[in-house]
This record gives sequence, C-alpha cells and structure tokens, in this order.
Amino acid sequence: MITWLKKNWLITLLIAVILFLAKDKLSPRNYYSPRSEMAVLPSVGGGLNAGYSFDSSYKQVAPSEREDRLLIKNTNLSLLVKDVAKTIDQVESIAQSYQGFLVDSNLNQPESVASGTISVRIPQERLKEAMAEFKKLAVKVVSESVYGQDVTDEYVDLEARLEVLNKTKAKFQEIMDKASAVQDLLSVQRELVNLQDQIDSLKGQQKYYSQSAKLSKITIYLSTDELALPYAPTNEWRPLVVFKQAVRSLIANIQQLANTLIWLVVYIPLWLPPLLLFLFFRKRLKPKQA
Repeated sequence: MITWLKKNWLITLLIAVILFLAKDKLSPRNYYSPRSEMAVLPSVGGGLNAGYSFDSSYKQVAPSEREDRLLIKNTNLSLLVKDVAKTIDQVESIAQSYQGFLVDSNLNQPESVASGTISVRIPQERLKEAMAEFKKLAVKVVSESVYGQDVTDEYVDLEARLEVLNKTKAKFQEIMDKASAVQDLLSVQRELVNLQDQIDSLKGQQKYYSQSAKLSKITIYLSTDELALPYAPTNEWRPLVVFKQAVRSLIANIQQLANTLIWLVVYIPLWLPPLLLFLFFRKRLKPKQA
C-alpha cells in the first residue's frame, strides 16, 4: 500500500483535496444555492450588475461584531389617486430623477375603476426625498410599511467561504503545474472549473447583497379615488355586440337541445321497453270505474 502511494503521489494528493472540498460543501454554513432567476441591479455609479436572489431559509449563524451593518430595506406604499395610469408614469419619472429605476409595473382596469402596482429602486440616501414626492401624487395615503433585513452575517460568511475556495484553487493550480499525465491534468482541470463556478456564484450573491443594500425597493399599490370617477359610465354601449352575443347564445342552446334529442333517439332500445312495460302494468292495475 505504501509503495503504491509513493508511486501515485499525485493521484493521492488529488483525492485528499477532493475530500477536503466535499467536507466543505457538507458543512452547515453551506446554506446558499444560486437560483435560476438573477436579479439585475444597476450600481449607483452606473452600469448593470447581475446578482443572485438569496434563500431566506438559511440556518442561523452567530452574529458578527462588524460595525458597518449591511441592511436591505424595502418599503410598501398604498395610495389612493385620481388617475392610476398617469400616476404610474409619474412614479417612474420621479424614480429616474433620483437616480433610481423601474423594476416592474402593471395596470388593471376592470370597467372604469383602475388599479395598479409599480415597483422601483431608489438609492438608500435619497429614499426619504423620493417617498415624500410619491406621497404628493396621492389623494390619500392608505398605508405605509418599511421592513428591513440584516444580511451582514451572511455577507461575512460568504467572504470566509470565498477565502477557503480561493486557497483550494491555488493548491489545485500548484498540482496542475506538477502534473504530467494526461488523466491527472484532466482531473485537476475539471476540479478547477468546478471551483471557479462556486467562486462566481458566491461573488454573485455578495454583489446582490451589496447592491440591494444601496438601492431600496419601493412597491406602490395604486387604486382609484371614487370621487374622481365620472358620473356617466365610461364603457361605450355597443348594441350590435349585445345582439351578436344573444344570437350566439340562442344557437348554442339550439345545438344543445339537438344533441339531447340525438342521445334520446340512440338510447331508445334502453329506455323505450321499460317505459312501455310501466304503462302496460299501470293500465292493468288501474281500478275500473264503477
């Protein structure tokens, strides 16, 4: 056994490093898993930076003593406005004026009472100013809620894991420089690619945390003020459409009646004999009138 280990020292070293990596992957700190959906957040200085959404079901770790805490703040705002569609455009314009950007928006207009939702991101230091501008657009502020998430400990944990992965990658590169066999080179290269994927994933999560902390997300729920509604209905009366709908309904009912008659005719052998027997015995058993 010792002789074999001496002759195959390179493979033995490679197996030891792989076991070390497997142990690191199974450790309790490995609670992050990059999801398929990537959150695209622009940096404050400009440009687009891609990050990964985080998993809130991570295992609790001991709080770090870091003074510069990393806090992600999100705000929900419910407003009563006169014109929902116009307000959505105004919210987007205000967000852009504060170096923010639109995340998503939707407009629902059942009949004449419109409602909608718009989400924007605003730099943390301009949040209060932007919120004041958004409230000015409303006839009434229905509700406002601010909630945050401290991700400092998760960020610190990512830094520690990146340090371990970078050291392991350096060891593999040293092994690759000494390897001579093609099989050994391929094995080391495969492990290097796997390590680089893990490093890129953790860096993406770090970027998501840092950018989310710099750019607060504001979600605004908009509904139409009833006093702003017109007296007359906004829907145009279209009698021709109503007539066509009535004709289509009539034709559908006639078709359904015809289908029922066809089924009755086809099933005559099943329902006609019992009916005739019932009528025959009913007539025979009927008492004769005096």
